[in-house]
Amino acid sequence: MLTKLINSLKDKSPGVYISIITLLFQLGVNLTGGYGYFRDEFYYIACSDNLAWGYVDHPPLSILILWLQRTFLGDSIFAIRFLPALAIAGIVYLTALIVRELGGGKKAELLACLSVVFAPVYLAISSFYSMNVFEPLFWVGSTFILMRIINTGNEKLWLLFGVISGLGIMNKHSMLFFGFALLLSILLTQHRKVFYSKWFWLGGAIAFVITIPNTIWLITHDWATLEFMRNALQWKNAPISPLEFFLSQLLFQHPFVLPIWITGLAALLFYSPLKKYRFIGITYLFLFLLFVVQRGKPYYLSPIYPLILAPGAFFLEQFTFQKNWKYILPGYTTFIIIFGLVTIPPWTPILPVETQIEYSKALGLQPPKMERHGDSVLPQVFADRFGWKEMVEKVVNAYNSLTEEEKKEAAIYAQNYGEAGAVDFFGKEYNLPKAISGHNNYWLWGFHNYSGKVVIVIGGGTDSHSKIFESVELFTIHNNKYAMPFENELPIFICKKPKLHLKDIWGGLKNYI
Repeated sequence: MLTKLINSLKDKSPGVYISIITLLFQLGVNLTGGYGYFRDEFYYIACSDNLAWGYVDHPPLSILILWLQRTFLGDSIFAIRFLPALAIAGIVYLTALIVRELGGGKKAELLACLSVVFAPVYLAISSFYSMNVFEPLFWVGSTFILMRIINTGNEKLWLLFGVISGLGIMNKHSMLFFGFALLLSILLTQHRKVFYSKWFWLGGAIAFVITIPNTIWLITHDWATLEFMRNALQWKNAPISPLEFFLSQLLFQHPFVLPIWITGLAALLFYSPLKKYRFIGITYLFLFLLFVVQRGKPYYLSPIYPLILAPGAFFLEQFTFQKNWKYILPGYTTFIIIFGLVTIPPWTPILPVETQIEYSKALGLQPPKMERHGDSVLPQVFADRFGWKEMVEKVVNAYNSLTEEEKKEAAIYAQNYGEAGAVDFFGKEYNLPKAISGHNNYWLWGFHNYSGKVVIVIGGGTDSHSKIFESVELFTIHNNKYAMPFENELPIFICKKPKLHLKDIWGGLKNYI
C-alpha cells in the first residue's frame, strides 16, 4: 500500500491529491469545533475509560483506537476527530486504488474520488468519532484485496483478507453482513473455485481467531448485542419502505452522482470487461434487499458505494472515449464539483447554526428520519451536539445545592448514555460523581455502590420518580432550542428518601436500545 502511495505521488494521481485535500478540509472543520461534541462521542469516551472485549452496542476495536488516540492526543474536539479525518481521506484513496485495479485512467479516478468526497453521508460521518467512519475502510479494503487475488493469482493474499475482515468485525458487526453477502455472491460466479483453496480457509481462520475475544464477551454477557439489535429494530428505528430506502441512497450519495453509481451497478452486472467483478454488483443487491427486509437504517448500505462508484466512473471513461466525446466527462466532473461544493454546508458543521438552518431550507435538503423521535430544527447529526455543557452546569448547580453529607451519598442518574457521558466528561472539572444509567453499557457498569439515598435524576417525570422516592423536587429545566426534542425542556430532579435500594431496582432499569 505504501509503495502504491509513493508511486501515485510520482504519477500525480488525482486520488492522492484529493485525499490530501479532503484530510486538510476535515482537519480545518475540526479546528472550528464543529458545533461541539456529538452525543455518541461522550459515550465512546466513557467506553474508552472502561476498556473491554465488547460493549452492548458495538465491538471493541474503535474504542481501543479511541483510547490510544486520547492517550497521545488528548480529549479536545480536534484530537477526538483526528482519526475520522484520516479515515475519510483513506476511503478516498482506496476508491482511487479500486479504479486503477479496474484499469481506469485519471479521469475515472478523479470522477470516482470526487463522488466519494461530496457524498453527504461521508461528509456527515467524518465530522465526529464513531466506528461508522472506519467501516468503509474494511469493506472496501477487503474487496480490494480480493480483486488483487483475482488479478494476480496470489492466493496468499487471503491471509491479509482474513486480517482485514476480522478487524472489520471487531470494528462493527455489520461486517458480518457484508462478508456473508460477498461470499454468497462469489458462490454464484466463476470465482466459486476459491473455496477449494487452503489459503481461503486459512484467511477465514485468521478472521475467526481475531473475533474470538468479542465472541467470548458476547457469550458471557448473554448476547447483549443481539438483544440491543432486536430492541432497536422494534422500538427505535423508524419504519421505512423500499422506495424510501432507495430515495435515501439517492440523497446520501448526492443526487447528481446517481448516474455514476447506477451505471456502476449496471456495468458490474452486465458489462463484459467487468465480468470478473460481477460478484461486487451481486453483493450490493443482496445487501440492499437484506437491509430493506430488516428495516435497517439507510446509511447501513453506505460503506459499499466506493465499490460501485469506481466501476461507474470506469465505464463512463471508457464509453466517452469510445464515442470520442471529449468534453462530456470533464464537463460532468466540473458539474459535480460545483454542486458538491454548494451542498457541503447541510452535512458539515461549517456555517453559523442559524445560517446553516436557512441554507438547508433554501436548498430543500432534509435527511430522512431514521429514528422514532420528534422533529428538531436541525438534523440529528447536528442537533446531538448542542446543550451538553449547559446541561451539566445545571446538574452541578443541583449537586452544589446539597449539604456536604448529602454530596457524599449523591448519585447522578441519566436516562441515556449521551446525558451520562456528558456528565462524566464535563463533570471532571466540577468533581461530580460518576453518572449511572440503565442505557446500554452504562447498565453493565452498574450503580457504583451508590445507596440511592440522594439521586440527581436527569429527565423522566415526577410521577415515575415518586414510585421510587418519597421526596421528588424539580430543581430546574434545561433548554436548548437546537438540541433533540427529548433533550430540550429537560427536567432535572433532586430525589431523596428512596423506597427501595438501587440494587433492588437496577435489574429493571436495563435499557438496551
